[in-house]
Parts: sequence; structure tokens; C-alpha cells
Amino acid sequence: MLLFLAVATGRRISAMNLYLPWTLGCAAAYLLGSVPFGFLVAKAKGLDIRQVGSGNIGATNVFRCVSKPLGVLTFLLDLGKGVAGCCLIPWLPTIGFGVGAVDLSFRVTCGFLTVAGHNWTIFLGFKGGKGIATSAGLLLGLAPAACGWAVLAWLLVFLATRYVSVASIFAALILGILAWPLYFHGNNGWFPLMLDILAALAIWRHRANIQRLRA
Repeated sequence: MLLFLAVATGRRISAMNLYLPWTLGCAAAYLLGSVPFGFLVAKAKGLDIRQVGSGNIGATNVFRCVSKPLGVLTFLLDLGKGVAGCCLIPWLPTIGFGVGAVDLSFRVTCGFLTVAGHNWTIFLGFKGGKGIATSAGLLLGLAPAACGWAVLAWLLVFLATRYVSVASIFAALILGILAWPLYFHGNNGWFPLMLDILAALAIWRHRANIQRLRA
């Protein structure tokens, strides 16, 4: 009987070590991403950012419709969400409960859920931003080299066109292209594939901008 209880307890502890960090980390990452900083910053000025400009809650719309300093603040806050989502959140279950191990797959998952929270925030009826700043934060934490090239592409295209949306789309394309030569080593093909999915998501979130530019 004692042996049976020991085995059963060991299995429960093993399952807890496996599932508890993922459950808590994923939930915390999504909730962090869902914090609508652009909406809150504009609301503090008595403005519903969803009712002006492009209607987007992101930094660009805040920059244009509220003020430049608050637009920059929104960008930095959204960027910080991405960094925290993959560099801080995955360690919280381990620190708080002493269970689990932090590996790259867990960090990537938490980072993606942070971006998903920003794009489909639970606090605003699952309607959020485009995820560019939050994705940049994720890249800064997980893939700094790709982030650097994407930022360079963004700057060059923006200076040439003066369109934030065009610059963001080209930055996402550069990310998708460079993900493989920069990060494909041995059996980790899933990581550049995830970066490609992130790039595709960023472009897809700009589909309305693409239609307006074509028109």
C-alpha cells in the first residue's frame, strides 16, 4: 500500500511539474498581452482611441490622434509586453511554486500568447492591435539578430515611403526570410518556422491597410 501511494504521489507530482507551469505561464502571458495600453493611455486623456483615426489601439494611432509622446510611451509599453512575455512570465511558475523547467519552447509559447493577447484582448471584446510592437519585443527577447534586421528594414522603408504600415509589412517579410539562415541549426527547424508564423500573422493583421494602399 505504501509503495502504491508513493508511486501514485510521484506520478501526480510529475504531472504537476509538467502541466502547472505551462498552464499558469500561458494564462499569465495571454493576460499580460491583453492589457490594452494604447486604449488606457488615450482614455486617460478622455479619448476612446477606437473611435478616432484608424480605430486601432496601437501606438501609431495614439501617436497620430492623441500625442507624439504618448504614442512613444504606448510603443514602449507594448514592446515591454513582448519582452516580458518570453523573458519573465515563463520563470514565474518556477519561482513561485518551485516546479517545472524553462526551455525555449515554453518561452516561445508564452511569447506568442502575449502577442495573441494584444491582438485579441479579452478586455475589449477580443479586438486589439496589430501586434507589431509586441512582436518586436518578443523578437528582442528570443531572436535579437532577426529583430535588428527587421528594425533596420522598418526604418529604411519608412524613410522611403513615410507609411508605417508599409514599413511594418516589409519588416515582417525580412523576418520571415532571415529566420532560416539565422536560426536553423540541426533539429530546431520549429523555431524559424514559428518566426515565419509570427511574420505571417503581422502581415495578415495589416490586410486592411494593404487593401487601402492598393485602392
